[in-house]
Amino acid sequence: MNNDFKENIKGLLQNWKTVPNLLSALRIVMVPIMAVLFVKGHPIWAVFVLFLSGLSDFFDGKIARRFNQISDLGKILDPLADKLTQITVAVLLYLFFRSAEHSPEMRAFSWVFLLFVGKELLMVVGSVVLLTMGLRPGAAEIYGKVATFAYYLVMLFIIAFGPEIGAFRNFWTAPALLLQILVVVSAVLCFVALFSYFPGLIRQLKARKLNDQGDNQ
Repeated sequence: MNNDFKENIKGLLQNWKTVPNLLSALRIVMVPIMAVLFVKGHPIWAVFVLFLSGLSDFFDGKIARRFNQISDLGKILDPLADKLTQITVAVLLYLFFRSAEHSPEMRAFSWVFLLFVGKELLMVVGSVVLLTMGLRPGAAEIYGKVATFAYYLVMLFIIAFGPEIGAFRNFWTAPALLLQILVVVSAVLCFVALFSYFPGLIRQLKARKLNDQGDNQ
């Protein structure tokens, strides 16, 4: 374990006792709860937990800025909670629609949910690599916030009104084409958000290279 990594971890633990960090930790706890409710056939409760998760995601940022409780740990926990939630929901929907009996359109479309999984895993691995290099993963930009909001909205809609899966499908079942369009739009936004992190990463790498050159002179 190099010194840069140790210093990074030490810095993350400074001023960690904040309400936003607690909310982010609660969102991480909600992930397995939501997954179990979904698998056990309680979609209404799964929708409720996912809604609470999205709501807490909205408020933790507001609280952090309003009461000056922004912390380095929060910049890690908040996106980590998002990624765990998004990966879990995408995997659950992929597995469900892959075996859907009465919705061949969604069964053929199910692989698209794996794009979300790949994108989030890539960001998790990238963040770990940056930390080991002594760099900090960038905070979510406007693109990331929009993509996360759209993701929660689309996935909530699917779990609420999707064919064979919807908690409220007896009230109204969304057409498969509509769901496919919404998922594709959400996927595009997610990858736009991914690419939006590259400029900040490049700046950090350039600054790191200049510092290393200065130390060697």
